[in-house]
Amino acid sequence: MEEKKHKRRAHYSGKYPKKFEEKYKEHSPEKYQDIVDHVIAKGSTPAGMHISIMVKEILDFLEIKPGQRGLDCTLGYGGHTRKMLECLEGKGCIYGLDVDPIESEKTVKRLRDAGFGEDIFQFRLINFANIDKVSEEAGKFDFVLADLGVSSMQIDNPERGFSYKIDGPLDLRLDPSHGESAAERLHNITKEEFIGMMIENSDEPYAKEIGEKVFNLMKKGKAMDTTTELRQAIEDALWKLPRDEKEMAVKKSCARVFQALRIDVNSEFEVLYSFLEKLPGILNPGARVAILTFHSGEDRLVKKAFKELYKNGVYSSISEEVIRPSAEECKINPRSKSTKMRWAVKGEF
Repeated sequence: MEEKKHKRRAHYSGKYPKKFEEKYKEHSPEKYQDIVDHVIAKGSTPAGMHISIMVKEILDFLEIKPGQRGLDCTLGYGGHTRKMLECLEGKGCIYGLDVDPIESEKTVKRLRDAGFGEDIFQFRLINFANIDKVSEEAGKFDFVLADLGVSSMQIDNPERGFSYKIDGPLDLRLDPSHGESAAERLHNITKEEFIGMMIENSDEPYAKEIGEKVFNLMKKGKAMDTTTELRQAIEDALWKLPRDEKEMAVKKSCARVFQALRIDVNSEFEVLYSFLEKLPGILNPGARVAILTFHSGEDRLVKKAFKELYKNGVYSSISEEVIRPSAEECKINPRSKSTKMRWAVKGEF
């Protein structure tokens, strides 16, 4: 039998390794904390990590007390969950939900290793559109957090296809084991549907030009199954723009188009509708809810739902204006800049 040769790990090439797999020191904060601290100090997020957003503002509002029962609807890297668990001081319980089987397994292990056993932390691999099913098992909750952003671990991993900046499969699914990938979706809709998707999901001003280019290329045999192919198509669609405007316009359009596809592939608006509709039914009297959104469509849905339920007396108070991260946080973590937080308190009845 032929002996397999040992494959060496990619060399950590100096200060700024470029490839995701080369950044193994950033993936191991327990071993290379100095590297991780340096990357964060530069205003970047270490590979395989996620820096939790608006932690202080969330904890200040939720006012978590020992013995309470909480729900983190989007577990992600677990940063928010861990801070909320610490507030319980060993008494009470938090349920964490996520649909990503890849990252959630790592997160649950980190939390278990940090000493949070099943008596205080429960995980469920389930979409937060199904919070009513979780409540049937767990009972009603005293505080709820929903962070609607995509985690940095997902964005940075080229195999997940979330970023136009890195070459990889055009996937964009939060759960890659279910549903259509973004590439498959493009091949199963019409040009008009794609244009409408970009307008509705991300207010893309060049939706018609991009839709025309993408579908013309696919008609000519272009696969459009990688992030690079879609990015190039967007760039080609905007060729008429003045040179001094084009670079920034292409970046913004790429971000919006990838966002529009991600929202569609994961049915994010439908999930949010269902969550907001079911939310009051899983809350104890006086329960507090905080929701972080990252684009105008999400924020509009949350704002409308909170206002209507406040008028109907379901919520005793709601945030009148959005709360944004501090300038200091935005400097340390640029990915927090688009964050908007809204909150609501369930009526005492």
